[in-house]
Amino acid sequence: FSWGRFRKIILKLFPVLNWLFSYRFREWLLRDIHAGLSVGMFQIPQGLLGVLLTRLPLPIINGFYSAFCCSMTYVIFGTSHHISIGSFSILNAMVANILKTLNFNQILSSNGSLANFSDPAFMKNYMEALTLTASTTFLTGIIQLLLGCSCLGFITTYLPKTLIDAYLTAAALHVIVSQFTFIFGIIIDFHKGPLDIFYNLFHYFLVLPKANATSILLFLVCVVMLRVSKYIKITYKHSPIAFPMELLLIITVTIISNRIHLHAESSRVVVNMIPHRFLPPTPPDLSNLNKIIFHAFSLAIVSYFLLVFVGKRYASLHNYNIASNQELIAVGLCNISSSFFKSFAVSCALSGTVIQEKTGGRTQLAAAIGASIMLVFVLKLRYFFQAMPNGVLAAIVVVNMLPFLEKFLDIPTLWRQDKYHLVIWLVTFAAVLCLGLDVGLAISMGCTFFIITVRSHRMKMVVLGQIPNMNIYRSLSVYRAAMEIEGVKIFQCCSSISFANMKHFKNYLLSKMDMKAVPLDENEMRALISVSLSDTTVQGKDFKCACVCDPPGPAPRIPYTEKLVKRHDPGSGSSSSSVNLVHWSKYGDRSSHRTLLVGAAQAQSASPGLKTGLETEKSQDEGKGACLSSGSATDNSSVLLHQEEEQKTHLLSPVHTIILDFSMVQFVDLQASDLLRQIFHMFHNIGITVLIASCHFSVIAIFEKNDFFDSCITKERFFLTLHDAVLAALEKHQRQDELELANRPTEREFTQEPFAEQQKVEYLAF
Repeated sequence: FSWGRFRKIILKLFPVLNWLFSYRFREWLLRDIHAGLSVGMFQIPQGLLGVLLTRLPLPIINGFYSAFCCSMTYVIFGTSHHISIGSFSILNAMVANILKTLNFNQILSSNGSLANFSDPAFMKNYMEALTLTASTTFLTGIIQLLLGCSCLGFITTYLPKTLIDAYLTAAALHVIVSQFTFIFGIIIDFHKGPLDIFYNLFHYFLVLPKANATSILLFLVCVVMLRVSKYIKITYKHSPIAFPMELLLIITVTIISNRIHLHAESSRVVVNMIPHRFLPPTPPDLSNLNKIIFHAFSLAIVSYFLLVFVGKRYASLHNYNIASNQELIAVGLCNISSSFFKSFAVSCALSGTVIQEKTGGRTQLAAAIGASIMLVFVLKLRYFFQAMPNGVLAAIVVVNMLPFLEKFLDIPTLWRQDKYHLVIWLVTFAAVLCLGLDVGLAISMGCTFFIITVRSHRMKMVVLGQIPNMNIYRSLSVYRAAMEIEGVKIFQCCSSISFANMKHFKNYLLSKMDMKAVPLDENEMRALISVSLSDTTVQGKDFKCACVCDPPGPAPRIPYTEKLVKRHDPGSGSSSSSVNLVHWSKYGDRSSHRTLLVGAAQAQSASPGLKTGLETEKSQDEGKGACLSSGSATDNSSVLLHQEEEQKTHLLSPVHTIILDFSMVQFVDLQASDLLRQIFHMFHNIGITVLIASCHFSVIAIFEKNDFFDSCITKERFFLTLHDAVLAALEKHQRQDELELANRPTEREFTQEPFAEQQKVEYLAF
């Protein structure tokens, strides 16, 4: 325990202290007051008109008390400086859909009239709907609080900016379509389900002849004024502030509508018919949580992601960060406090957030000022604002949704820059627009994770060459100056190796080497298994008797199951040209590597003494263990996989070393490690050494954990840099050539010291 850690924990739990103690009164106070006035005045008509969208007339005062408590809660616990917390029309519609699913009929009919609240049965149904709404909001907050305490907010880290932009664009379109009720002054039966936005547009088109012309005219006039105000700039402390046209419109139109009857739809008719103005706060009913738990979970996810998406958008614009887990806790506490007032689940109010940001708000003090102004005006001047036409509010909402729609302009840029992100944008937008905020979010996240997985595991390999007289290696297909080193093939792997791309890794390697892999036949597999068991205690015994109570021994480890053949060879099975002698050797041995090469033509023309020589060579190495993956250290030896039916030719290749550049490889999973081990052995058996360069220590640790190393594949094959691996490969090959030249007898030695015919044949075979 220390005071520094205690202070850090307190600042993390209460983010308000971070900006409160460093508040710049001279620079920020007037800006926050300006933003708070605009947001507070906007929230008043927005709260009065929520009844028309949800068709469930909540008590008016309860809704404003809930908005005030939620705003103050987020001021204390939220980390975003520009979020305006409040009800979101699409979330409210989701709650209303939940009530409809549970057989609660809507209270407000499609003709705009309320039901008869004097009926006791209907009143009981109404109170049950309010109780269920409170329970849904409470359970939503509990789920968000538990997710935040479990630190599950990190999921948003894996969501790209394109997904956020597309999601908010589709959500903005949903909000705009929901405002058609206020624009046209008509009420329709909202369709819920897939493609609901298109069904609602079709229904609006059908009832368009019944629209209120005055509402449409007011809407158009207000839109023009709001768009013109965009070009009026106010500068305070060298920072631009938007002209407060929303505040001016609300006050001006409200005063005019109270003096002159504008023949436009307003909230006065609906508000006056609500039976209760205020219901005292009560704890939510917890008896019906099992009915709504899945609905509440969906609501909690959508509410949280909408909040975080908008918060990240404005945090990136103003160069600060938000804490995802703390946002979960903050919105969860907001929903819990809202449930006591029998109100809907809350999230980020898109229009209010845009207004707060563009009018100069710098901290959450603007949200606190706005919430206080809203509550005071509602309690004292509520009837004054009920006369404001609905079209004015719709104009403010629609115009403030336009910044989100501007993201359509990013589509050509994404097409040129990154088509993967373009696919994410289009899938997210289409899913959210057609299937809703909840199902669309799930589909977009699934698509994003799939694309990220495919892109991160997509194998990309290049062949490298050396820049002459330099220790720099570049792609042969890109750099003309790069030249391939004779006898050395350098491959650079540009991604991690996993089960998803290991086959492509193998195929690319073999194709560049002009080879293909052919499965071993039964005799060759049996020979490998016998070699793997050669170091056991029963070596050489044909019969063994053991008690069944004894634990079974480990299964023999087969180093490889395929052999390499030339790609242009006509055959591919046992009749194809392949390796006649399988050769293993401990890497790093100073002794020369010997491989017996026997061609098909040589086998036909050789004398019987040749076979005797081969058998002699085999008998000399008999009893010596081969180089297997079990790690037994053995001398250089050769194991003959000989079939009596036919003779095979050896696969000759001008390449003596393959170097794999692993500088870009971050991990190699278990299956890829097994495949890489087989590749090492397959190339080693045809006389090609495989080296690895620039391998990160974490990848080497993975190899050790996966039992990758054995007596053949040692850490001597790993080099710190690519140039070190090239120098080692060239030096080793040159040393072998010199050793062969030194051991080769001259023609004079043949004449002075005559050899027996059989010894000459043995030498030629070697």
